[in-house]
Amino acid sequence: MKTECAIPKFDFDVITLGHGSGGLLTHRLLQSGVFDILKNDWLDQQHDGASFSLTGNVAFSTDSYVVSPVFFPGGNIGDLAVNGTVNDLAMCGACAKYLSLAFILEEGLRMEEFGEILVSIKEAAAKANIHIVTGDTKVVEKGKGDKIFINTSGIGLIHSSANIHHNNIAPGDKIIISGKLATHGIAIMSLRKGLSFDTSVKSDTAALHFTVMKLLDQFGSDIKFLRDPTRGGLASVLNEVCGLTRLGYELNQADLPIDIQVEGACEMLGLDPLYIANEGLFVAIVKKETANNFLAELRKDENGFDASMIGEVTTDHPGKVILKSTIGGKRVVNYLPGEQLPRIC
Repeated sequence: MKTECAIPKFDFDVITLGHGSGGLLTHRLLQSGVFDILKNDWLDQQHDGASFSLTGNVAFSTDSYVVSPVFFPGGNIGDLAVNGTVNDLAMCGACAKYLSLAFILEEGLRMEEFGEILVSIKEAAAKANIHIVTGDTKVVEKGKGDKIFINTSGIGLIHSSANIHHNNIAPGDKIIISGKLATHGIAIMSLRKGLSFDTSVKSDTAALHFTVMKLLDQFGSDIKFLRDPTRGGLASVLNEVCGLTRLGYELNQADLPIDIQVEGACEMLGLDPLYIANEGLFVAIVKKETANNFLAELRKDENGFDASMIGEVTTDHPGKVILKSTIGGKRVVNYLPGEQLPRIC
């Protein structure tokens, strides 16, 4: 993986339990890698927390990342963690400003891998224009983790025109997806033991807040609902909002954007792309009269080239998500009853 920032050179090869002791090894780990790579005015203070001021309405979100494997086509657990929390805030109508970062490292993790993850975090944060202001590092015994787990929490300022709430959704509103479905999940599955296959599919992990802010600038409260379809995919998002509103949601299979390689992989593996995790997409429910212009503007953005209007909200079949197939049939799309793709983010 090519990076603009050099991977740090540690004076030890692997993580040991001593690196979590709070003593000399912890100090050397932080000083020779974490603080140097993620350096900024807040981290340089090396307090137990961060102090800053914000003016306006604030959104706050937290998430944990346990993806396996930690390196995958298109990214790794580091940029995934940054982008994931940035996107959670964006779905609230907020632009991320500050991030906390906590590592749980497994004894035996190679320092070269940890360094590469740190560089990816730095570059993702720089691209998203957010500041990592505080964090934590713990070490667990070998076999008690899976190389590395990451927790991030983020704070952002809510756009002045945002009024994103499921109570705003009304019959006739249109459902729009910002890009091709299931690419992240299939990128992960391409590396899983016993499920490898030839594919050029890469994770769609990306920070979406700049895209969302531009749309809010133009369409404001006509954007009724936003959500990133990560675990459980598009089907879970729509079932969740369906249960909250007690309206019906109809999808058109012919309008679902899916890469041909992803579609083929799903067929081979017996997976339904509606339930597969995405990391660089969002679902928007938009006022009917605004939807075409919203879609046109989204397609101009680098994160929306493949956006599509995939369905609408209806008073028919309240509390259910219905998929209209390409051959004219209909089926109910329920919550996934089990775990289709474990450890996907």
